[in-house]
Amino acid sequence: MELINQTDILEFLLLGLTDNAELQPLIFSLFLSMYLITVLGNLLIILAISSDPHLHTPMYFFLSTLSFNDICFITATVPQMLVNIHTQDQSITYMKCLCQVCSVLLFGSLENCLLAVMACDRYVAICHPLKYPAIMNPHFCVLLVLISLLMSTAYALLHTLMVFRLSFCTHLEVPHFFCELAQILKLACSDTLANNLLIYTASSVFAGVPFCGIIVSYVHIMSSVLRMPSSRGKYRVFSTCGSHLCVVSLFYGTGFGVYISSAFVESRRKNAVASVMYSVVTQMLNPFIYSLRNRDMKEAFRKLSNWMALDLGVKSGLK
Repeated sequence: MELINQTDILEFLLLGLTDNAELQPLIFSLFLSMYLITVLGNLLIILAISSDPHLHTPMYFFLSTLSFNDICFITATVPQMLVNIHTQDQSITYMKCLCQVCSVLLFGSLENCLLAVMACDRYVAICHPLKYPAIMNPHFCVLLVLISLLMSTAYALLHTLMVFRLSFCTHLEVPHFFCELAQILKLACSDTLANNLLIYTASSVFAGVPFCGIIVSYVHIMSSVLRMPSSRGKYRVFSTCGSHLCVVSLFYGTGFGVYISSAFVESRRKNAVASVMYSVVTQMLNPFIYSLRNRDMKEAFRKLSNWMALDLGVKSGLK
């Protein structure tokens, strides 16, 4: 294959989920629906939390931040896919592709960090309830989010800048619906040993440390729950942590499933389908998990809907 420098590359080709032209309208409708549901659901969570003073607590501050990150995460991948299907053009420019790689790494890593921060918040609230207001004060909560954002940005930029040094072959077809780092590295004709080593080492730190933080937090929470004498107190703890545990299981379960499928399944298209779970479906389900299992969120949604109905009624009356 002919070797070309990155500055000479005009575009990559995103092959998507299938070559079947008859399925493209169905895929377009399905992903457009999932995108709109995700954006609307997470926006409603943000609006409900911001409009209800009772939810101005660290737990719901982190939840609204997670919802905003979910919107950004799915926006980094799905709109480009929809444009490609609608225009029947699979191409994406080199710079757009690298921006997508950086965005997916940034928001995926930030999701990982935010889930760890939320687990630590629950640990302090349950294991040290008297110290909770002093520890989880507003300034410290904002600091935790900023540190998570800084770490995620460093992680994403580190990988993206390492891709810039690579030379690529003329065969630039990506068997995916977005520019995934692992798939881009497979297209490089230059040595990618340093990139692959960086993936394993950086992922061990930026993904492993937050995951271990989640595990340690819930081990302490479980030990505290087992020491509680009343079953009502245990139920309150499980109802508080249940939604977060579901989201953590969904995020890490789908991510681990993609890793297993890429290791044992040779079909790259099947790996792309598996990636839909952690990059699209998880973000779509998060609002449902937090709203259906949380009494405070249900009450906030009810107040928000009443306020919106009243506002529309006043506006229609003025007309």
